[in-house]
Amino acid sequence: MVGGGPAGLAAAEVLAAEGQRVTVYERMPSVGRKLLIAGRGGLNLTHSEPLPAFLDRYHPAHVVLRKAVETFPPNALRDWCEGLGQPTFVGSSGRVFPKNFKASPLLRAWLARLGGLGVTIRTRHRLTTWDGTALSFEGPDGAVEIRPRACLFAMGGASWPRLGSDGAWVSLLRSRGVAVAPLLPANVGFAVRWSEHFAGRFAGEPVKRVGLRLGDKQVRGEAMISAQGIEGGAVYALSREIREAIQADGAATLVLDLRPDLNAEALAQRLGHPKPGASLATRLRKNAGLSPVAAGLLREAYGRHLPDTPAALAASIKAASLRLLEPAPIARAISTAGGVSFDELDARFMLRAHPGSFLAGEMLDWEAPTGGYLLQASFASGRAAASGLIDWLRETRG
Repeated sequence: MVGGGPAGLAAAEVLAAEGQRVTVYERMPSVGRKLLIAGRGGLNLTHSEPLPAFLDRYHPAHVVLRKAVETFPPNALRDWCEGLGQPTFVGSSGRVFPKNFKASPLLRAWLARLGGLGVTIRTRHRLTTWDGTALSFEGPDGAVEIRPRACLFAMGGASWPRLGSDGAWVSLLRSRGVAVAPLLPANVGFAVRWSEHFAGRFAGEPVKRVGLRLGDKQVRGEAMISAQGIEGGAVYALSREIREAIQADGAATLVLDLRPDLNAEALAQRLGHPKPGASLATRLRKNAGLSPVAAGLLREAYGRHLPDTPAALAASIKAASLRLLEPAPIARAISTAGGVSFDELDARFMLRAHPGSFLAGEMLDWEAPTGGYLLQASFASGRAAASGLIDWLRETRG
């Protein structure tokens, strides 16, 4: 087993529970580091929405990945947490969290279970070569070579490289003839050429109650202004579409609805009754209900000279355009798009060209928004790949 993140540890648990001898090789000083970082925000494990809608969050929605999540769906993940003494709850947004909002108790309980199952974890072991059969690692005591009968790779993507996912495996797999789509940033912010005044005043400010639209796709939520551009949950939900638009056209036009809870007519009516002598800034704040950062975004979109008439001003508030130039670097992304094509795998997550070698997690070519979908697929694909590995061992033993 190579990789000690959620997918790798989930696979190790399934394998060890079936009586297999399992050793997990992890290049970092400890396992589960990305899980712990995710726990700083409460550890959004999964989502409670109905499974058909849940499955549609994945792109591409490949049948192999869908089957894995169907086999180990959100309710199964919640039951698994309960079995570790870490009950979960559904938040108001439908997202699922541990009741204590922490990752460390869950990880400690999980590692204790793995230890009880006989799983060996070797940290500070970096994979250096793989010839399709033998694997070589550079460890604290020098080079280590192993020739396992079967191996499962779960080495992550290329986001958050300081936590272990640096994408260094890409060249190793390509050298063995495995097709790997370029790793790209997903769930990421995008650069905007802000005015100096706006960036200096509003960097770090949240934009609440905003609607975002790119083409035919619309989302609502919150965003965050950075000195370089815009990020946050609502932006992440459109990150694939934004990234693809930039790849195709060199930039993407994101349309912001700064008052999504009001239609244009109602907003125009409010703007049409200002107090005598009220400035435009006052009208935007008191009549339109725009926060300072929202009013600033409006001026970034249209310049200093905003429309005077209530209808035209309301229309501007409902459709403020931002030009997005490029995604933030992959090291700052929450997750990764690209990876090993599902065409390289059979239904058991085994590489067709390398029998006995299995893949799981973010190494594979899929992406999903934040909200629990990333962790759910990592757990589910790790377990599915482990089950496929067990089936393959049984078959090859005759």
